[in-house]
Amino acid sequence: MSETMAPFAKMNGAGNKIVVADMRARGDHVTAQAAIALAQNEETHFDQLMAVHAPGPIGKDAVIEIFNSDGSRAGACGNGTRCVVTRLDVPVNGKFFSFEVDGHPLKAIRGEDGMVTVNMGVPRFEWDQIPLEEEFADTTGIQLQVGPIDNPVLHTPSVVNVGNPHAVFWVEDDVNNYALDKFGPMLEHHMLFPERANISIARVAGNGSLDLRTWERGAGLTLACGSAACAAAVCAYRLKKTGRKVDVSLPGGMLHIEWREDNFILMTGPTEHEFDGFFDPATGAWERAA
Repeated sequence: MSETMAPFAKMNGAGNKIVVADMRARGDHVTAQAAIALAQNEETHFDQLMAVHAPGPIGKDAVIEIFNSDGSRAGACGNGTRCVVTRLDVPVNGKFFSFEVDGHPLKAIRGEDGMVTVNMGVPRFEWDQIPLEEEFADTTGIQLQVGPIDNPVLHTPSVVNVGNPHAVFWVEDDVNNYALDKFGPMLEHHMLFPERANISIARVAGNGSLDLRTWERGAGLTLACGSAACAAAVCAYRLKKTGRKVDVSLPGGMLHIEWREDNFILMTGPTEHEFDGFFDPATGAWERAA
């Protein structure tokens, strides 16, 4: 193994494809080019890459930089954070973890059952906090639709920022009936979203749970998106569709979301380790661990 190589773990959180890169012993950073190269390889393809750096003087367990598969940066990834907790397992205080992501604190706790809960912070609903290009007084449903004006396929999404911007379209039938792979890219880059957006289709199930599919900003159609599950859950509560505790069913698995009375969102779910390897943070060249 070359000295330029850093260790990584290929993992997934409820199907969300994750690479956890351990950069704590290094002074360099993963480049966008390296992230793109890893994402383009079939074996190392990811939705998000979590580059984990030493905490420095801020008293956290680590600083995390998050890359999408297109090389762009993400402000949050709950599924990826759970993978970091499972893989590194280096809390300062027992089962409690504290990270810094994009300049913001992010806390997690590892349960006795192996499940990891991440405190995703507080949602932001004001139009300029999401952000949107124009003002909307009510973000539980904004004027945006897919299809003909007189007979739209989807319309009036709820919008929220949960570390990154989300738009959630509500439907009453199967979420798989909609060509999210077709209109997801268009809506991600819609002029209404100056920082792009994650686009989801959600349905309230009979037991108060949610079915969800997401086109993820910078990653595309994913098996799971933790922040989208949080976004759908809080928007469902705002619309009086569910209570504060919701099970969100995604193509890759189940996440449990709780929007607490103190405004913080808790996300709990599983993680899975696939294999270990080493990669060059500058180029993305990689090899499997022996």
